[in-house]
Amino acid sequence: LCGSVRFGESDLPSSNLHLPSNASFQISSSISRRDCTFKATLKDTNTSTPMVKMSGNEFELSSLTALSPLDGRYWSKVKDLAPYMSEYGLIYFRVLVEIKWLLKLSQIPQVTEVPSFSEEARSYLQGVMDDFSMNDALEIKNIERVTNHDVKAVEYFLKQKCQSHPEIAEVLEFFHFACTSEDINNLAHALMLKEAMNTAIFPVMDELIKAICNTAKDHAHIPMLSRTHGQPASPTTLGKEMAVFAVRLSRERRDMSQVELMGKLAGAVGNYNAHLVAYPDVKWPQIAEDFVKSLGLSFNPYVTQIETHDYMAKLFHAIIQFNNILIDFDRDVWGYISLGYFKQTTKAGEIGSSTMPHKVNPIDFENSEGNLGVANGGLSHLSTKLPISRWQRDLTDSTVLRNMGVGLGHSILAYKSTLQGITKLQVNEARLSEDLNQSWEVLAEPIQTVMRRYGVPEPYEKLKELTRGRAVTKESITQFIEGLELPKEAKSNLLKLTPHTYVGAAVELARTVDIAVNLVNGTKVFETQSVKS
Repeated sequence: LCGSVRFGESDLPSSNLHLPSNASFQISSSISRRDCTFKATLKDTNTSTPMVKMSGNEFELSSLTALSPLDGRYWSKVKDLAPYMSEYGLIYFRVLVEIKWLLKLSQIPQVTEVPSFSEEARSYLQGVMDDFSMNDALEIKNIERVTNHDVKAVEYFLKQKCQSHPEIAEVLEFFHFACTSEDINNLAHALMLKEAMNTAIFPVMDELIKAICNTAKDHAHIPMLSRTHGQPASPTTLGKEMAVFAVRLSRERRDMSQVELMGKLAGAVGNYNAHLVAYPDVKWPQIAEDFVKSLGLSFNPYVTQIETHDYMAKLFHAIIQFNNILIDFDRDVWGYISLGYFKQTTKAGEIGSSTMPHKVNPIDFENSEGNLGVANGGLSHLSTKLPISRWQRDLTDSTVLRNMGVGLGHSILAYKSTLQGITKLQVNEARLSEDLNQSWEVLAEPIQTVMRRYGVPEPYEKLKELTRGRAVTKESITQFIEGLELPKEAKSNLLKLTPHTYVGAAVELARTVDIAVNLVNGTKVFETQSVKS
């Protein structure tokens, strides 16, 4: 529209514009070759719709005004993450790292300006960490309004908090000594992830895997028609198909627990420049390694201003894969419900459709699938963006890291939805049996396989002629088997075979799923494994 000619409203090439009929336009009356102002708004020309009233404190943050449904509608299901993934959690772990670094400095003999603290001083500092409250966090936010720097606000808060203690007051300037903000932040973020995974995420993952294992064992013996390409295929059991997902999810759960959470404390560009100028005789790389490991993290010695975030990418990719497998599970169960293989228990007062009273929708699995998609979108961006930083550091990772809780929040919300859905499932064995009774053609596979064993010519081709695209019944299969030149025992076994009994090792695979999960994890079944330190 910003071309080399001037035009008026009547000159718009309407044949090339596909806009709603109720669109109204305001076009600048002075449009030049290099300056085009085009304003389009949508309005209802038939009715008068009142604007949303936004007055005073009514739109302060609450469950009704939160922009993210995690902080509103779904808060009760994700709040276990809040102590770790919130702004409060970030501030708390910054405070913890700053205090512990001061304590570490007091243990370095060459740093004579920070003598070893007395037991009383150490207890005071420990109390600052143990008693850290929401009011403390709010005070830090108030300081940040002045400094416009979140990490510096933590340093100033600690100086204020400790200036009344005579011993600590002597060394206040050693808070944040030789540190860049990212020395504090990277360790805080790693601790946030560690606590969130071990305290909130892993337990729900384990509960989910256990629930699917129990479903597998409970229904190990129930035969079910398989479907490949959506068409009838060799039978399986309902339990075995559940067991497949339990083992798949266990593998990803194991891989997550083996990710090493990394940390650094190497100064502005990763070389200990300021450290070595101030105290050239101190082996700062070793001090930093000891300190990082004391926090329960692994040490990354080769860094820039930031820890490189590669471990985060690895962890988030593993969560994405876990979520992808769960989407596969959700969709399969959704399909089984649609086929009538599962019924869903109803709850008094619940409504499935605003217009169709009979509906009992698979909403838990649909909710899970939707939230897993949202989670994976956010985690995918984190895992591809975070390892990339211009030269020795740019700030793009900072705002992105504040969204770790979004991906984890939608993930845990999805896990709980799937768990809730599983509790409502009731197997409809009659419906499963009905499909098997109508699918005698699936016995073509075992018949032609036995024919191969005993040298019957063209076994595959003969069964193809009998079954492909034709109605197959118990009678037609029986007649075909009886006409085969096979040993008596082999023929007898084939005649006993039905779609219900042709399930191979499926029953045993389902019943022993706990052993399979145990072998995957290399530990006691469902024993929570922490992320590696």
